[in-house]
Amino acid sequence: MSKDSQPAAEKPAPEDAKPEPKPLDSDAPAGAPAKTAAGESKKAPDGEADAKDAPAPDKPDALKDEKPAAPTKPAAAKPAAAKPTAPAKPAAAKPAAAKPAAAPPAKPAAAKPAAAKPSPAAKKAPPPPPAPPEFEKGISDRILERFGDRVESTFIKPGRIGIKAGRDDVHSVAEFIRDDLSYDHVESVSGVDYAADGEIEVVYHIGSYTDDSLENQIIALSTRAQREDDPIPGGDATRLPTLRDVFYSVEFHEREIFEMFGVYFEGHPDNRRLLLPEDWADLPPLRKDFAIKGR
Repeated sequence: MSKDSQPAAEKPAPEDAKPEPKPLDSDAPAGAPAKTAAGESKKAPDGEADAKDAPAPDKPDALKDEKPAAPTKPAAAKPAAAKPTAPAKPAAAKPAAAKPAAAPPAKPAAAKPAAAKPSPAAKKAPPPPPAPPEFEKGISDRILERFGDRVESTFIKPGRIGIKAGRDDVHSVAEFIRDDLSYDHVESVSGVDYAADGEIEVVYHIGSYTDDSLENQIIALSTRAQREDDPIPGGDATRLPTLRDVFYSVEFHEREIFEMFGVYFEGHPDNRRLLLPEDWADLPPLRKDFAIKGR
């Protein structure tokens, strides 16, 4: 090697010369041991790694002049900013309505009476009755024209006519039915006890054998007699005129009505008991107040 290329030997510093204290190396890299003013390094705590005791490598001159950047703290994660909602528009204040002037107090209206509720029967009115058959109505009208208000038409049906007459008129009405309307016989006689009315009704069912147009026609001629509470058949007011002289066929029928209901027929040629014994001393058995003894 040449002399020029050999490094110059460092000159020893004089003993009297003391090294100037260096300022604290603030530019030392992070993690290097801090030096005091006397040039002594502080001991690292026992828990630190041995790497901290190793001398820091020399930095290039260009880097010595640069100050190390201060360690940056990790930025705290900012919460996502909520999107601002559109401010609600304040409701437009409605103008206050002008109060009308106070009117004088009105007089209370008179209470109307509550309308009566219709009864269920009124809501569902029965259908009108069918028109009566013309043939039967014609016969009934002839009887009504003849006797007026002394008789009453109780019903008119196909083949059936109801005529009601008083006790004093029943005989003359029967004669008119036989002579003017061609009804020639009585088919049956019935009795009905109207205890609440105090009457006993006798009904004659009159038909015709001689007139073909009246083959299926029946006139129900009815009349009523007074009813006795303690009857004495044949000796009390329960009496009616007989129709035996108008219709011969009533002879046995009227005898049956006499013993079963206690109606005595004035003018009957043989007004005796027909089915009961002659010594019958009890009530007529078809009256409503009759009771069988021992039951």
